[in-house]
Amino acid sequence: MNNQVQQLEKNFVADVRQIIETAKTNAVRSVDFQRVIMYWKLGERIVVEEQQGKARADYGTYLIRNLAETLEPDYGSGFSVRTLEQCRQFFRTYPIANAVRSQFNWYQYRLLIQIVDEYKREYYEHEALHNCWTGRELERQINSGLYERLLLSNDKKSVLEVARRERIPEKPSEIIKDPMVLEFLNLKPQAAYYEKDFESAIITNLQDFLLELGNGFSFVARQKRLLLEDDEYFADLVFYNRLMRCFVVIEIKTHKLTHKDIGQLQMYVNYYDRMEKLSDENPTVGILLCADKNNTMVKFSLPENSHIQTSVYQLYLPTEKQLLEELKRELNDNMQLFEN
Repeated sequence: MNNQVQQLEKNFVADVRQIIETAKTNAVRSVDFQRVIMYWKLGERIVVEEQQGKARADYGTYLIRNLAETLEPDYGSGFSVRTLEQCRQFFRTYPIANAVRSQFNWYQYRLLIQIVDEYKREYYEHEALHNCWTGRELERQINSGLYERLLLSNDKKSVLEVARRERIPEKPSEIIKDPMVLEFLNLKPQAAYYEKDFESAIITNLQDFLLELGNGFSFVARQKRLLLEDDEYFADLVFYNRLMRCFVVIEIKTHKLTHKDIGQLQMYVNYYDRMEKLSDENPTVGILLCADKNNTMVKFSLPENSHIQTSVYQLYLPTEKQLLEELKRELNDNMQLFEN
């Protein structure tokens, strides 16, 4: 009886704590959103004033500079020239007040208004909203070129449809990026790594790795033992994706990919399909995470409808120029393959 009373008290205290923490979180969000609305209204007022004085040369520049000089002494650096310029851009990007989301803070909106491409900006809006990204996580995804990397193997329409939740992913390439950016592992670029050390770094930074993997992934196992008669095999990492409703087996190769690596992963995928997958689940997906690869070799080593994906890992954040060059190279490779 005493144990039951103690458990009831613990549950009661836990419920009270949850009520308090929820209230604190909602209070912070409310303050953050009021700040966002304040900056939107400032942007609206600045744009209206600019339009009234548009006949005067450089009127907007002087307007903002004078306004900042007036406001900063009383309200602080949150009303600097740079911030007021961002307010103006905020209103121009989101001219309809109802389109401003209460789930985003000012930091997140500052990141979004820097994106010129409206489709790209919409993609990050949806992903940040659905995945509850913090400002830092949103910044990381933008800087890693998440949108551009998905475009390497998908068209813009399908990328946006998945982000809008208009449909669930139908094939692995719709959510698996190539390349994968793993700068959070803090591994220095060098000629080679031991695969077990690379794997350990991923496990240590599992939360960041799940963010990079994308929507719907959950961790299942590391070094999963597969016993085939008297022979033992070990799959590096196993995940489950609830959107595609399938297991995802990841093999790490710190060298350039070979057809033998593809055969090894194919065996692991077959094992999961025949021994682990339930009848109502979708076929297992395999990901070969490698240091380098020959795309043509990969295409001819795999059947057209294969559930194995290959992805090169990068230990640093790519530049926009690098992503554009990679996109052009991928398009050229596909054209050459089609012509042949």
